[in-house]
Amino acid sequence: MDEYDAVIIGAGIIGLSTAYHIKRKNPAARILVVDKFNAAGQGSTAKSASAFRCLFSSYTNYVLADSSVEFYKHLQENLKIDLKLQWTGYLWLLDEENWGNILPVLESLSEKGLKYKEYDKEDLAKKLCVNTYLADDEEARLMGLKDVYKGVFIPKAGIVDAACLVEFYEKEFLRLGGEIRFGVKAENLIIEPYEPLGIPDEPYFWQESRIAGVKTDKGVIKARKTILAAGAWIPQFLDALGIECFIKPKKRQIFCIPAKNEALKKLLFTKEFNSAGCLPFTILPNYQILIRPFPDEEVFWLGYADEFPRAFKLEEDPQPEKNFYQYAIYQVLVKYFPQFKDCRPTSAFAGLYGINTLDGQPIIFEEKDLIVVGGASGSGIMKADAIGRIAAALYNSEEYALLYGDRKFKVSDLSLKNRRVEQEKLII
Repeated sequence: MDEYDAVIIGAGIIGLSTAYHIKRKNPAARILVVDKFNAAGQGSTAKSASAFRCLFSSYTNYVLADSSVEFYKHLQENLKIDLKLQWTGYLWLLDEENWGNILPVLESLSEKGLKYKEYDKEDLAKKLCVNTYLADDEEARLMGLKDVYKGVFIPKAGIVDAACLVEFYEKEFLRLGGEIRFGVKAENLIIEPYEPLGIPDEPYFWQESRIAGVKTDKGVIKARKTILAAGAWIPQFLDALGIECFIKPKKRQIFCIPAKNEALKKLLFTKEFNSAGCLPFTILPNYQILIRPFPDEEVFWLGYADEFPRAFKLEEDPQPEKNFYQYAIYQVLVKYFPQFKDCRPTSAFAGLYGINTLDGQPIIFEEKDLIVVGGASGSGIMKADAIGRIAAALYNSEEYALLYGDRKFKVSDLSLKNRRVEQEKLII
């Protein structure tokens, strides 16, 4: 049977970035990507809010995101590859307690080059017609909603078209001689002893063994290295082998609200914050409901990353829940932004986060010729380029990866055995 140098399971943004960077550094290597869908980026990548930021409490996450964003900027501005990238910025609306918590993070990152701007509540009320004072609202008190105390605007942030980004990595990987097979469902990883003895059901614990490839619904694919970049589906493969990865799937939902009246259009096309002439990607206080502007289609995307009691659950075809908008998101949203009163979604979709339950940062490690790349915890698009470079460095047994902008990153820092990162506190 013919053997590849590497087979990559998953043609989402992380799988394709990994494939591209491995092939770029190893032009003679035979690299194959397989995916159960009929096109690239059709899993959780397609269900993403497709936004990016460089604000994280963890310096590791900051470096991963900042270098990736710089690369995307290079693609669009220097190479003229249209990613539909817009610098809308991120706007955090904060109560007094959360302002106190985030201020040390802002001050620390500003020393490393992060720029931000503060807005007081009067300014926010004027610019956005947002309710900053809820103390007299009995319903708001019952829901635990707090006053807006400050706003923090991060200019180095915005929105991007996930499909355009996926298309770049796919085309470049193929141009370099890589191979992709769509409509191929990976079923399980193949375990083989280094020295087969022909014993039934081998290998046994006393035989040195390895991951030798993947069994699919279209046959067996053997490889020198097998790379698992299947997002929320990663633990499904690894649990069967007794390999812990600290990645768990959790559903996330997006609801689309058209700017159908003058008040919503005025909010969507707020011009005071950015050169894009639209509302920044906005995060509400307390429950961090997100408002993602979609100015080209005159709609808002609304979502919330709920934790307790949202189950860790793998869903092959996750569906949005009508009541989650009507009785959860809407009830909070309209207290701060009355412009959304009586608005209902015209469409909705749901995807899965592959959440790293250790510290909310990516996991990249190798065990028995298997490389695992995932755990992006909902920020895969904004860190995809850096993740791909680090995975490629691990494939090449390099101690350091060189991120875009010539920033060195120690590969083992994102491993499990020698992990050296801090807890991420700004997951939305």
